[in-house]
Amino acid sequence: MSQARNDALGRYGEQVAARHLESLGMTILERRWTCRWGELDLVARDGDTIVFCEVKTRTSSRHGTGFESVSARKAARLRRAASAWLQAQEAEPAAVRIDVVSVRIPRRGGPVVERMGGVA
Repeated sequence: MSQARNDALGRYGEQVAARHLESLGMTILERRWTCRWGELDLVARDGDTIVFCEVKTRTSSRHGTGFESVSARKAARLRRAASAWLQAQEAEPAAVRIDVVSVRIPRRGGPVVERMGGVA
């Protein structure tokens, strides 16, 4: 798959994930926030909790699920990026959580969204 197609698929997955989180009552605060530690796909507020979401979009599970693609190294980078975001915003939320949102785009039918909370 070309890089441009991968980027478009990723952006689409992030849009699907954002709508899903909003349907759960969360408010999206940031999309694609970057710092020296990498990118935070979505930053949301869930009540008094700030949620940093890593979105993984797949068209099949041939190379594993979106959840399986978040290694310990990736989780550490997410924690550092989340800390940088909190510092940049001068935010002191009651709680912080890192979630992974897996978006699977099947050949037929609509996207399938799953969320795993507190992964890092």
